[in-house]
Amino acid sequence: MELVPKQSIYSLQLTGDGGMTPLLADKPLFDNHPAWLHLDYGRPEAQKWLFKTSLLNEAAREALLGQSNRPKLLRYGDGLLLVLRGINHNDQDKPEEMVALRIFINAQLIISSRRRPLLSEQDVYQQLQEQAGPVNTGDWLVEMCDTLTDRAGEFVDSLHDDILALEETVLENQQPAGGHLSRIRKQLILIRRYLSPQRDLVARLASEKISWLEDDDRRRLLEIAERLRRWLDDLDAGVARTAILADEINNMMTAATNRRAYQISILALLFLPATFLTGLFGVNLAGIPGAEHPWAFSIFFSLLVLLALALALWLKLRRWW
Repeated sequence: MELVPKQSIYSLQLTGDGGMTPLLADKPLFDNHPAWLHLDYGRPEAQKWLFKTSLLNEAAREALLGQSNRPKLLRYGDGLLLVLRGINHNDQDKPEEMVALRIFINAQLIISSRRRPLLSEQDVYQQLQEQAGPVNTGDWLVEMCDTLTDRAGEFVDSLHDDILALEETVLENQQPAGGHLSRIRKQLILIRRYLSPQRDLVARLASEKISWLEDDDRRRLLEIAERLRRWLDDLDAGVARTAILADEINNMMTAATNRRAYQISILALLFLPATFLTGLFGVNLAGIPGAEHPWAFSIFFSLLVLLALALALWLKLRRWW
């Protein structure tokens, strides 16, 4: 008789009416209703239980112990082994570094594991606490996929809000904060990297011939796959919009550089005649006009000022300045 593991995050039985009954550690596991064991595979007691339990085969044991990260779906008889990804909402972590949720599930048992907390698992658990949760393992699987997709959609929407804010900044000819656009592009690309295979996984799951998956479960899984497809389209659109933003920002920086270079060129042009004349009259040779005249410097300086003003007026009339 299998016993409930120690140090589990959640140990409960589904009551069949949307509620749950907690399971005590070291008590017999099976009863008339399906059980959900949710573990942190980084905890020693959870690792020990996963190594020793006879409920899992070797492949499922390795997956639940964190040996696989990419979304995948494997079938073992009437059971399924899944690796899903959820948005990382943990403090001081990067949301695009998605958290892997590993699941072994059949008609009577759900064993899930993860290393970092997920809001989606908390959503499903809260539904059970409120007597509005899944009624069986198939319903649980659909609810988990649904909450993972909802959380991913919320994050994609937040990325699009950030892109809109950047677009407004660029339209106002202002430079966005350094690295902000690069961070958004990185998040878009990484989120798409995990959501794309997850969409295929959910669509494939809907077509699996599993006895405990009902027709309504399959319909909802197809709807979730369709929502994931829309999020992927939004991510593709976000990547394209950020590429355009990057080009526009580069154009703004190039235009600003060209304006500064042009202004410097104009200033150099203003002072070029004065530089030539001061260089010419500054040679230490005999015969320089006005060398002995007491007002020579004042007259020469006044002529330079008049020359600069005349040149500035000429540039203004030619619309070079």
